[in-house]
Amino acid sequence: MSEALFIAVEVEERAARDAELAAKLEEVCPVDIFRAGENGVEIVEENLDECVLCELCINAAPPGVVRVVKLYSGETLPA
Repeated sequence: MSEALFIAVEVEERAARDAELAAKLEEVCPVDIFRAGENGVEIVEENLDECVLCELCINAAPPGVVRVVKLYSGETLPA
């Protein structure tokens, strides 16, 4: 369970195992929400609320693979 109050990040399960995507997400995120781990994309839970809603992760991944959920409003990016 995430301790984030404002933001949740979801990565489509099959894509999350892609080492190339993991490295790309780790590189583009300005607040280090993603880590490229041995099994692909890892979410750094303690950094979730640092998200600046820049959408760089969404744009770096194939369509529909990464979603950012604003927990305070229920809105999901991409809309």
